Amino acid sequence: MSRTPNRSAGTNLLRLSARGLLRDLRASDVRALFVALALAVAASTMIGFFLDRLDRGLTRQAGQLLGGDLVLEQGRPFDDELRRTLEEAGMTLSDQVDMVTMVSLGDAFQPASLKVIDSIYPHYGQIYVDRGEGIETLAHGPAPGEAWLAPRLALLIEAELGDRIQVGEGELTVTGLVEREPDQSAGFANFNPRLMMHLDDLDATNLVQPGARVEFELLAAGPPQALEQLGPLIERLRREGVDVRDVRRDRPGLGNALERAEKYLSLAGLAAVLLAGVAVAMATRRYVERHLDTAALLRCFGASQRDLTWLFALQLLWLALAASFLGALLGLAGQAALLALLTAFLPLSLPPPGWLPLWLGILTALAVLVGFAGPTLLRLKRVSALKVLRRELDPLPASAWLVVLVASLVFGGLLWLYSGDIDLAASLLVGGLVMLVVLWGLGALLLGLVLRLASRLPQGRSSSELSQAVRLGGRQLARRRSASLGQLLAFAVTFFAMAMIALVRGDLLTTWQAQLPEDTPNYFAINIQPGEREAFIDALDANADDRTALYPMVRGRLTAINGEPAREAVPVESRGDGSLRRELNLTWQAELPEGNRVVAGRWFDDLESAQAGTGWLGAVDAEPREVTVPISLEDGLAERLGLALGDQMTFTIGSEEVVGEVTSLRNLDWDSFRPNFFVIFPPGVLERFGHSFITAFHLEAGQGETLRRLVQGFPGVSLLNIDAILAQVRDVVTQVTRAVELVLAFVLLAGVSVLYAALTVSRPARAHESGLLRVFGAGGGLISRVQGAEFAILGLASGLMGALLAELAVAGIYVAWLDLAPRLHPWLWLVLPLGGALLIGAIGHALSRGLRREAPAASLGLLGEA
Repeated sequence: MSRTPNRSAGTNLLRLSARGLLRDLRASDVRALFVALALAVAASTMIGFFLDRLDRGLTRQAGQLLGGDLVLEQGRPFDDELRRTLEEAGMTLSDQVDMVTMVSLGDAFQPASLKVIDSIYPHYGQIYVDRGEGIETLAHGPAPGEAWLAPRLALLIEAELGDRIQVGEGELTVTGLVEREPDQSAGFANFNPRLMMHLDDLDATNLVQPGARVEFELLAAGPPQALEQLGPLIERLRREGVDVRDVRRDRPGLGNALERAEKYLSLAGLAAVLLAGVAVAMATRRYVERHLDTAALLRCFGASQRDLTWLFALQLLWLALAASFLGALLGLAGQAALLALLTAFLPLSLPPPGWLPLWLGILTALAVLVGFAGPTLLRLKRVSALKVLRRELDPLPASAWLVVLVASLVFGGLLWLYSGDIDLAASLLVGGLVMLVVLWGLGALLLGLVLRLASRLPQGRSSSELSQAVRLGGRQLARRRSASLGQLLAFAVTFFAMAMIALVRGDLLTTWQAQLPEDTPNYFAINIQPGEREAFIDALDANADDRTALYPMVRGRLTAINGEPAREAVPVESRGDGSLRRELNLTWQAELPEGNRVVAGRWFDDLESAQAGTGWLGAVDAEPREVTVPISLEDGLAERLGLALGDQMTFTIGSEEVVGEVTSLRNLDWDSFRPNFFVIFPPGVLERFGHSFITAFHLEAGQGETLRRLVQGFPGVSLLNIDAILAQVRDVVTQVTRAVELVLAFVLLAGVSVLYAALTVSRPARAHESGLLRVFGAGGGLISRVQGAEFAILGLASGLMGALLAELAVAGIYVAWLDLAPRLHPWLWLVLPLGGALLIGAIGHALSRGLRREAPAASLGLLGEA
């Protein structure tokens, strides 16, 4: 073989590597390599395909809740230049106008929230409307000259189908009662009952006048790539004060469920890739040991170190490409199977799979091969030609720490690629390396303890068959201390990864089920006046379930921060935040509301002491601008506006100002569908301002008469029905729950591949020991028991270490990534060690059956297998 690389030498290397790989396909270590790489690609591509399609499909469903993929809102009509830009990017536009006006029929008058739509509305979903023949679903709104009313509005003005109602200076015919709208989430901002009309009728009403409070909305729908293209424009619009709602950032009603599910599936894919990498590293060790003599012979025939590097690298490259092809097919079939199983639960059609997950899967296979197998292959490069004559001159093995370092860097890069969070990737990588050192020391201690315990078991005729098998199995593990420790760590990592995925799955499901119980409030009652508060509570308690507390509510605008105008005091990217453009709902509470958690500062503790020091409790009778009161701020708003403890916020309420100092930051449970507030004052500050009350309650289906009595008895109270939103959120939670449960299978398969690779690596040594035992008279039954005990001991110790690592890793992931409260899992410390002993004992015993059937001479020869 020529030392000078040229085209002929390259062709020879390609041909020789292909022939060598075909010959090696009969070897168990090459099969283990192939299976591990194929599983890594299959897991990553299946989850990648599925997440890509699910994300795009659920983004479209979120667009249904928003009214479009992109919703722009401001107090004046949008200019033609912006419309052209959006249309050129591939977006379809729909105009909508929202305002509050008086609607009348005869002598009945009622404020109503007008929703003025065009002929394109809705982009997604359908409207549930009763036009006199029962509820039907329509993909369009009312025609010009028609009006569709919310049932509550029709009840308040006693309107029936066919009546002519007055809206501004125009008249419209009532032709339908709207039961549900696709963009129902917009209703939270509208406390009055809804009236839907066509845009062509707006001019006739003469309602749009200078100074009128009118919100113009531009609803845009289009492909995800169009939204990506519009990114700079969207950020500019936010800075200019336009209220921008984007499905990539604002998924109303979905809360954290979808985000956590996506992170979980990515985590499951990474766990499968990690396990496949461990299997690759173990199988590569056996692959290299088998090829040391081949490499030495090639050196005798003139091959250089560079030639050897290329030869074996090309062999593994062919193997990786073949495994990638098979893994990609399996991944594509796997995501199709997932979708087929979820068809009954998916109320949306998903787009076809894209190419990006496929390329990521192939990249993953190559990265795993380079990271987990590359350092070990260096032994083949350094082999000496003298090895053919003097077998004791094997090349020095690759440093275990070099293998760990390179593999860790590669896995850290994959973790960053899949999670998109470099801080999380770095912390998990460093934490994993620290735990590996801890596990290495713990594993050494456990093996030493196994040897000590095994040596103390009774011997001779008085010993039972079980104790004899455990004693011999423990001695064999201790005799191969280094190899046994490597297998122990590999099995521990396997159990850790599988336990981590199972634990996170269980805790996610528990969290989701607790998030939306059956008695979740499905109605909001707003504008409850102080004089009717007690009567409304009595009426509600007699009919409703699970009523929340009544919270007082005062409307105030944030006008200054630390003495500067609010928009100038916040970061540039936050100047378009909605909290600066509209009035905020302010409340006061003595106790921390349910679902709130103080994450910085202190709640309004020890009010009497605070009053003695600052006098803020006397703010009711004092000049507001002379008093600074403590306030509690939601941490998300504080982050967006760049606020911290000690900052002062000035709110304008009517014609007066109230200055508050941020003394605590709260984390809110926005997924609870209960009243939440960005800003909370202590008692004794806002009571003198005009205020109303808000509450949420649950009504079972079929309680229409209860609603009718509430509407008639309290006509000024606005009741908002959010059943439609709850139904859509439950659909999404159901979808992601099924996906979470099904993806666990690939992690389990990757775990089995590690077991298979570990047994392949240790096969020659175990065969040699089995042959020795048979030479000294041991029967097949004793050898079977010894091998079973050996694997069971490995499984028990691995399970203990895996449980420790899983508890620590899950706690870190909950805090840093999934925003869940850490919890202990006591049952894990029992199930994992016992399950590990049974699983590894059974699999190892079954896969070693062939060794027990071989003749002693053949078994003894395997230790020097070339």
